[in-house]
Amino acid sequence: MTFKCPICGQPVDEKMLDQKGSTFPFCSERCKLIDLGRWLDGKYQIPVKDADAEEGDVPYDPQN
Repeated sequence: MTFKCPICGQPVDEKMLDQKGSTFPFCSERCKLIDLGRWLDGKYQIPVKDADAEEGDVPYDPQN
């Protein structure tokens, strides 16, 4: 099965997964490092909803 590299879109063969030093799911070490840099810079974020906040609640404003 062939996948697309999530960074550049080049085809990546699933067989690379079993190879020593594999960069799967990336096509190269360069794309792998670009992705790591994006995570470290905070460009990828997982949205989080405050568990304590309920629908319709007004956020606390210390100025008022």
